[in-house]
Amino acid sequence: MEITELIKIDEYSRESKYEQIVKSIIHNISVGNLVIDQKIPSINSFSENLFVSRDTVEKAYNILKKRNIISSIRGKGFYIARTELISKVNILFLINKLSAYKMKIYNAFADSIGENAVTDLHIYNSDEKLFLNLLDKHKLSYDYYVIMPHFKTESLEHTSMTPKVSQALKKMPENKLILMDNALEANQNQIITVYQDFEKDIYGALSEGLHILSKYKKIILVYPQESIYPYPRRIFHGFGKFCDTYKFDFEVIDKVSDDMAINKGDLFIIIEESELVTFVEQAREKEFKLGEDIGVISYNDTPLKNLFGISVVSTDFNIMGDMAAKMILNKEKGKYKVPFNFIHRASA
Repeated sequence: MEITELIKIDEYSRESKYEQIVKSIIHNISVGNLVIDQKIPSINSFSENLFVSRDTVEKAYNILKKRNIISSIRGKGFYIARTELISKVNILFLINKLSAYKMKIYNAFADSIGENAVTDLHIYNSDEKLFLNLLDKHKLSYDYYVIMPHFKTESLEHTSMTPKVSQALKKMPENKLILMDNALEANQNQIITVYQDFEKDIYGALSEGLHILSKYKKIILVYPQESIYPYPRRIFHGFGKFCDTYKFDFEVIDKVSDDMAINKGDLFIIIEESELVTFVEQAREKEFKLGEDIGVISYNDTPLKNLFGISVVSTDFNIMGDMAAKMILNKEKGKYKVPFNFIHRASA
């Protein structure tokens, strides 16, 4: 049987013809109809035999080449390059930065998605240009695209979306797109979204710990105004709303400085781990006892914070990764809000 006779194209399918060609070739490899090193028709020959445009076949072949399923040898043609893993789901996982909690999300996702998927991790450093280049380079190569949308402006402020990123995401098939950590209102319930609500989360978590926080005279949020990896302003807004609601004296500072005044009765909420270390060192030098003389709450939990008794406000990163994977496996759509809680330990 000719190879082109194995390829099935449904003229009435909503799926594009090039995607049908890709899936049909992968299927025939998985059932043994096509084997490694077997030559397949040229683009022109394929186009003529299946009565589809040359551009359609070329697009399908480019996808297969990017996935290393076929290879081309100049002057000789196209060949089946591999027969392993082609039946697995291929996932591109794009995160904005490499951190302990981002890796916890990725590991939970990879564990839950299981052995029938291959998940490739790429880091775009909150950089719009790098993100767009990665998305364009791989836009035809994966079955799913898991994206954490966090970007920085020229003034090093956080933004969830830029016009160019929005344009690029609109071109992505909705059934392939998964947003994590950050919800984008424009997408509604047409895609998978597993997210934090930064403003409501910190407000709710601090309210949950109100009986602990009420013993402090003043709450200071250490919120970096400019950072290589900027934080959502919604954290700042949620904190301010909490303090206004419960009539706390409060202050927002940019960083923990070496000569910063720390007074008895102060409670610090610190986002960056490096600032947390500096703060704890200063507290020890001044012989303040954490949880009694002064308090500190860190943003986002880690095993080390648990070990050293640091109170936190944090989302459940394991649930975030696990839920995204399960929604893919169950072919679900819509939004899932990840729990965010106040975890009380000795430091507060």
